[in-house]
Amino acid sequence: MQRLRLRYTKRGRLRFTSHRDFQRAFERALRRAEVPMAYSAGFTPHPKVSYANAAPTGTGSEAEYLEIGLVRHRDPEELRAQLDACMPDGLDLVDVAEAHGSDFSDRLQASVWEIRLDGVSPAQAQQAVAAFLAAETVEVQRRTKKGVRSFDARAAVRSLTATARPAGADTATGTDRPGEGACAILRLVVRHVTPAVRPDDVLSGLRATADLAPPVPAAVTRLAQGPLDEETGTVTDPFAPDRDALPEPIGSGVSSAATVPGGTA
Repeated sequence: MQRLRLRYTKRGRLRFTSHRDFQRAFERALRRAEVPMAYSAGFTPHPKVSYANAAPTGTGSEAEYLEIGLVRHRDPEELRAQLDACMPDGLDLVDVAEAHGSDFSDRLQASVWEIRLDGVSPAQAQQAVAAFLAAETVEVQRRTKKGVRSFDARAAVRSLTATARPAGADTATGTDRPGEGACAILRLVVRHVTPAVRPDDVLSGLRATADLAPPVPAAVTRLAQGPLDEETGTVTDPFAPDRDALPEPIGSGVSSAATVPGGTA
């Protein structure tokens, strides 16, 4: 069985699709592209598709991952292009690697997030960030299936910075936003821990430590996820071990170098 790992995005209005919505769209694309899928055994066989650490509904992302199993060998890039053509705009399959080694989810050690705070000045955001980082612990609460749970949001945050809104398209929506009014951009690297610390937990922590309360909902985008270099704080490409394990065909002219979306913070 050939195993392929794919990176996909959630952009624009499609960031509001749930993980289940994406699963349905992807399974339709598999059928339309006539992908030779491997299936599980048993009375109700399922196509062999596994998903890793999906972003919350309402969150944009440039770095979501899944793995599929095939019963016949296919060219990875050709298959990616065929599947991408069958997906809705905004749910885009942008990268692929042939799987080498197991436990891909273990490589996803941290995420790089961008949080857009309309109505918040960069100076306000910087003061709030300084207060958050200065705290030894920042206890926040989240409602779960087992009730309200309290946990420390500070320990999982590897880095957090605040800057002014850059010119150009907004990452979360893929469109230009009006330049009027204050707007701060938070960039943070968050370790994947248990319980998971999400961007909204960090916003709750900023509210608790510095009374930072944006007047409109924040626009959140995951820029990257993968192995975390603790020394530099860099989140690297999780496909790199797969590509390094696959020797480049002689004379192919194809580079094995990997590109990381937003891989530094």
